[in-house]
Amino acid sequence: MNDLLTSIRDKAKSLKKTIVLAEGEEPRIITAAAKIQAEGIAKLILIGNPKTIAEKCPSAKLDGVKIIDVNTVDIEPYAQLLYELRKAKGMELDKARKLARDPLYFGVLLVKKGEADGMVAGSVSATGDVLRPALQIIKTAPGIKTVSSCFIMLLDKDSKYGDNGVMVFGDCAVNPNPDSAQLADIAIASADTATAIAGIVPRVALLSFSTKGSAKHEFVDKVTAALDIIKSARPDLQADGELQADAALVPTVADLKAPGSTVAGKANVLIFPDLQAGNIGYKLVQRLAGAEAIGPICQGFNSPVNDLSRGCSSEDVVNVVAMTALQTTIGK
Repeated sequence: MNDLLTSIRDKAKSLKKTIVLAEGEEPRIITAAAKIQAEGIAKLILIGNPKTIAEKCPSAKLDGVKIIDVNTVDIEPYAQLLYELRKAKGMELDKARKLARDPLYFGVLLVKKGEADGMVAGSVSATGDVLRPALQIIKTAPGIKTVSSCFIMLLDKDSKYGDNGVMVFGDCAVNPNPDSAQLADIAIASADTATAIAGIVPRVALLSFSTKGSAKHEFVDKVTAALDIIKSARPDLQADGELQADAALVPTVADLKAPGSTVAGKANVLIFPDLQAGNIGYKLVQRLAGAEAIGPICQGFNSPVNDLSRGCSSEDVVNVVAMTALQTTIGK
């Protein structure tokens, strides 16, 4: 395990946050829960039938892990909360009662009620099914209207890019074609993730095919408008754009193309103008440069919710739970 992941787990231990694992009957989740409990990474709530969990992983030591069965729990307080939150959207109480017994809805209701600090799911659920209840119930953080994602990219420690090879790329998994306001939200959330999880001071580059007016196009205008929004909303952030990738990363190029920039030539957070660029970009760096891509990490929620890959390992689950715990410090 790399040093950053070790650091993330150690920081999570000190926070003692409570994280819901909504897919509590999945063997990978059960195995991860036993490790998280043993190492003290977080307090846990598993959603599932205790007997089923014990039968699937009889050797898993889950002493101290709270297990809630949605079929036997008193669902009424949670259904009432869901009804109150969604009645203006046409929610009926009977439907709220049914939805509240869905583990993904119940998990975010636990977070909304303050009985947990964050939720992790997705090992057997589609991304949309994980994010939908979170968007409806937890909603976005103050000042943020866009849920997005980022990857923490780990290059070699001696890499000349990032901070000791640590970089953050956003958005690479959620928003296909963000407008200026959404792009600003992605940049702000990615910067906060860089601070809370990657442990770096963010220097945010809004990427484009143009640097400081070298090309004229509506695609460039979107990026420069996003920068204006960021500077107004978060003047504390070091952010600049529009920047070509080489101007963002290479000091000699930055000196020529963006002299005087506090970000150009030393960016450690790269914000891509759309999902095509972001997805292609992180995969190129992953494959051609041999970088480790940690994520995608969901960001922008009022309380953290993270979506696992359905191909995740139990170790992946442990890491995502630790990162979710760290995300609770954002904005606090």
